[in-house]
Amino acid sequence: MQGIKLAGARLAAALALACAATGSFAAAPGWCGAGKTVKLAQITWESGALMTEMVRTVLEKGYGCKTEVVPGATAATETALANGDLQVWAEHWTGRSPIIARGMKDGSVKLVGELIPGGDREGWYVPDYVIHGDPARGIKPLAPQLRSISQLPEYKNLFADDEEPGKGRFYNCPSGWDCERFNNRLLDAYKLGDDYTNFRPGTGAGLDAAVASAYERGKPILFYYWQPAGLMAKYHFVQLEGAPYSDACWSTIADPKGTPCASAFKVSHLTVAVSTPFYEAQPDAVAFFDKISLPLTLDEQLVQQMHDKKLDASTVARTFFEQHPEIWKQWVTPDVAARVQAGLRT
Repeated sequence: MQGIKLAGARLAAALALACAATGSFAAAPGWCGAGKTVKLAQITWESGALMTEMVRTVLEKGYGCKTEVVPGATAATETALANGDLQVWAEHWTGRSPIIARGMKDGSVKLVGELIPGGDREGWYVPDYVIHGDPARGIKPLAPQLRSISQLPEYKNLFADDEEPGKGRFYNCPSGWDCERFNNRLLDAYKLGDDYTNFRPGTGAGLDAAVASAYERGKPILFYYWQPAGLMAKYHFVQLEGAPYSDACWSTIADPKGTPCASAFKVSHLTVAVSTPFYEAQPDAVAFFDKISLPLTLDEQLVQQMHDKKLDASTVARTFFEQHPEIWKQWVTPDVAARVQAGLRT
């Protein structure tokens, strides 16, 4: 009997050495081990697209997963995640989506980790030179007294809408984004509908182009934006003061019905949203999601590279893995890190 046990132990050791020699994945047959494809939501804003590619790289090269990025409008992809048709939303902003909130309540969605320590920043902005001028470019202050959203009716001619004389233009998010819905409600809460048009660019790139074009020409522009974002790292903006944050008022902003009251944006924490079946089947990948973290300044530098050099997210993600192993190797175990590093060389 002892000889049989010894032989069995030697056989197990030999098999382990063989697996190590061939570089095979030692993870238990979970989602990826069973050959199932991990479907990730396609995120259209730059930081989200970049995070999707970072997550995808580690899943493929570190865990041997097959992956697919699935396009779709925000609400449709959130619904797909809650229904288990998607497995991963790589940069979810908490407190924004009633679909995800319902998914969390009924147990179909899990939120994991915190991608940017401290959460996001967002608000309504104008270029710094609008208030302070820019002597280097020969720009005098256009509205030196402008400080708050409540003053905007006085400045509607400064931010004039060429298509609607007598009104200013507020650049909102593209239609269908969660932030577009919140800004719609805030425009009502601040009673700005008579003074400003609610302009929605067709895409996030369209919003970026409008802001960048105005900035490069030294023109006034009023717009919503957020961080992390490359545009915020590249240019200098001033956030206009608004109402203080209030849980009660924010609930009226989030609810499309009823009369809203003004509130600062609720701080969102950036997490990885995961369907519960994947969460339960692939705990090693979930442990990786829980450790992903990027300094805000680095995230914005990477996104700025995408914007300035017209690089796609996969190219910048690869550059990140090559240049910052001191960061991403903290997200995974040493054996997974070795596989990712080897995979980047192929």
